[in-house]
Amino acid sequence: MNYKDLFHIALKLISSPAAAWEEIRLEEDKQKVFMAFVYPLIGLCGLSVFIGTIFSLGWSGPQSFQIAMTKCCAVAVSLFGGYYLASYLLNELSMRMLKREDNLLLMQQFAGYAMVVLFALQIIIGLMPEFSIVAILLQFYIAIVVWEGSDKLLQIAENERVRFTIIATVILVACPTIIQFIFNKLTAILN
Repeated sequence: MNYKDLFHIALKLISSPAAAWEEIRLEEDKQKVFMAFVYPLIGLCGLSVFIGTIFSLGWSGPQSFQIAMTKCCAVAVSLFGGYYLASYLLNELSMRMLKREDNLLLMQQFAGYAMVVLFALQIIIGLMPEFSIVAILLQFYIAIVVWEGSDKLLQIAENERVRFTIIATVILVACPTIIQFIFNKLTAILN
């Protein structure tokens, strides 16, 4: 795993989405997104939440470790499950709304790279939880990343891009949020 390339593409997607999507479009291996981008970022998100929780609670005993691990797992499960659920829903959306063929691999590539904003914000929130109010607003920057990706990678017609961008943004933001909410509720009930 090459973290230099990982951070390069993540920063490029955030700072210059059009150029980054053009680079991604040229990738021959559509499955590269899993091992080279999504999984490492999910790991970094979990690690940042774990470290942030330990720093905020202190290393006072097994209770703080348990809370940190539970929060870490909640973030990892929500991002992992949210990524796959969003990919599936975006694939269904493109088949029904855009009348395209079933291409789950392309939608997994699109969703993985489009979620870069959520990954980056989760890493920051994990280390600095007081930043969460601002992060709620910043997560909608994902719409710009989706807008550019819908043109460069998915090559969606201009008249369908606005509707697709709005729906895809809601799906990409809502899926991890809903899964994390359910995970936290189940954890509270089972404890």
